[in-house]
Amino acid sequence: MPELERLAAHHAPAVLRFERENRAYFARYVPDRGDDFFTGYAARHAALLDEQERGTCHFHVLVGDHGAVLGRFNLVDVAGGSAELGYRVAERAAGRGLAGEGVRRVCELARTEYGLRRLVASAALANPASLAVLKRAGFVLDGSVRGDSVHDGSVRSGSVSGCEVDLDGEPGLRHVLDLGAPYAAASP
Repeated sequence: MPELERLAAHHAPAVLRFERENRAYFARYVPDRGDDFFTGYAARHAALLDEQERGTCHFHVLVGDHGAVLGRFNLVDVAGGSAELGYRVAERAAGRGLAGEGVRRVCELARTEYGLRRLVASAALANPASLAVLKRAGFVLDGSVRGDSVHDGSVRSGSVSGCEVDLDGEPGLRHVLDLGAPYAAASP
């Protein structure tokens, strides 16, 4: 199983390669980061490490054979015992359970190492796999659902209120995980 590692300076080349190789794949689900992200990545990586050192964010990479980054799992906007979870997995690693395993591991770190009590995560409606990962990890919709709106992580019918979010022009759903509750993310 790949190792989940806290982001460090030596990960910069592998993270940049991961982002470049998966740029088109990620753009199917989230807005593209733009050319500046790639041309200025060294400074961006250093800034991420600075944020992590201040404790406002916790960045992680899922590292496979030969140091290749297979996924990124980040806790951002850490404050008041809460943080926002974001993640992405390489196209070549999709469908192997790595997103779910990475989310579970980061949730456990959030609770045990970082002392967080609550996580928030959003996923685009166009990305049912990501919605399902959140559901399996124990996240619940942050708001009310009327009718049979959500089934297996995807919206079917009815209406959802309070948990709808705009993800850079794409509709999505906001989820929460109470890390103080019996830890649902620990079970498969």
